[in-house]
Amino acid sequence: MNYKRLFIALMAVLTSSICQAQTNSPIKEDFQPSTFNQPGQAYPQVNSQGYARFKIKALKADSIRVSLGLGGRGGTKLTKDAEGYFTGTTEGPMDEGFHYYHLTVDGGVFNDPGTGNFYGSTRWESGIEIPAHDKDFYAMKDVPHGNVQQILFPSKSTNTPGRRAFVYTPPGYEKGNTRYPVLYLQHGWGEDETAWSVQGHANLIMDNLIADGKAKPFIIVMTYGLTNNVRPGAGGPRTPGGLTKMILENGFQTVLVDELIPYVDSHFRTYGDKAHRAMAGLSMGGMETHVITLAKPEVFDYYGLLSGGVYTPSELGKIKPKLVFMSCGSKENPAGVNSAAVELKSAGYNTVAYISEGTAHEFLTWRRSLKELAPLLFK
Repeated sequence: MNYKRLFIALMAVLTSSICQAQTNSPIKEDFQPSTFNQPGQAYPQVNSQGYARFKIKALKADSIRVSLGLGGRGGTKLTKDAEGYFTGTTEGPMDEGFHYYHLTVDGGVFNDPGTGNFYGSTRWESGIEIPAHDKDFYAMKDVPHGNVQQILFPSKSTNTPGRRAFVYTPPGYEKGNTRYPVLYLQHGWGEDETAWSVQGHANLIMDNLIADGKAKPFIIVMTYGLTNNVRPGAGGPRTPGGLTKMILENGFQTVLVDELIPYVDSHFRTYGDKAHRAMAGLSMGGMETHVITLAKPEVFDYYGLLSGGVYTPSELGKIKPKLVFMSCGSKENPAGVNSAAVELKSAGYNTVAYISEGTAHEFLTWRRSLKELAPLLFK
């Protein structure tokens, strides 16, 4: 697989993912604060049509532009009033779901003080949530909840006494002695190990699926997908051969397979075998999944690429995983995912393709993908 070409294509989709549909309908004045706002902050706001509105007080500033805008048009320019407030509304409705953004104030890049910060785009960015019509599956509900805890595991390969990971354990884990399967779930380029549980609501998705009897309870492990040798901004997968080098030569495969997995198996009640272990990831995390599952077929039996490319029969060869799951948004490359699934099925591989309708390279695509993937695991 040409990883350089795939990564460039994914980055192109990512940078243009906030492509709002133009509408001739008047803007409805039913704006409400975004669910990710700081406590007590009224802005940013979203309305029922998916428009976003911003209001920033900056008395001495001359111009503010919000990066959350109409693709190549440079974002949303805010207008200053006599009291020093800059206000503006996106030119069109946004895609449903979560979006990163930042402010450009007189040429400098800053976060919006009204909303929370989320690690994405290799920095802490502002975030906004455009309510999705199907948001119920990741909503906070009155159901038994699992636990997301931080662990620090030693990594000799990176000379780190405590690399960080987050572990989701399903409801009831603390009270019993049951052993569980494990999904190793990777984030995308520019994000970190917090992404899946914060932006992605992975724990809430699992809580709701388990409560509805739609998914088997399992553990999810989320760790940082880069090593000390390759950090954001230092080239990484953007350089020729960078992704494979990052995973294999610079050691993330070693961190995951030789250090993290043994630590998890010795500190949590897992089955600890291939038949009860899955790997999946979004975007770069999907590419990592692709490389590592092919290099270490004895470790994982369930594979998931979420906007992270596809497998081919020639790559898999005699490897017969129990499941190959591939997904993307309908605004990404659905034809490629669907055709790859057809080819794999014809070659005898248990394959599922999923296309998230109306989304691009963004977290609603990946939330929906996890919702579809989880019930298929460990059957």
